[in-house]
Amino acid sequence: MAIPDLGKRLFPPLLASLLLGTAPFGSEPHLLGKLRWVAGGAVGMQPIDWFDLVMHGAPVVWLLVTLVQVGLQAARPQSDAAAATDQDGGGS
Repeated sequence: MAIPDLGKRLFPPLLASLLLGTAPFGSEPHLLGKLRWVAGGAVGMQPIDWFDLVMHGAPVVWLLVTLVQVGLQAARPQSDAAAATDQDGGGS
């Protein structure tokens, strides 16, 4: 995987993680606050709070999944990657 391709794959989840994971920007981020709340037993959390946790946490999960995929793809030997491309019909 070339470096420009890596940037194309990581930029959207990284941007979403930075924007939604750190919102609101003026005070404590919602994601951090919700994670502390859950770690403290989630006492008093309403369904809207769980929804908020999922919405602010989804981009971070997306970023982690993308990083794992990129890592697994980089760890795969090049000969296996070329063979997989040929089997998928992507070869010449």
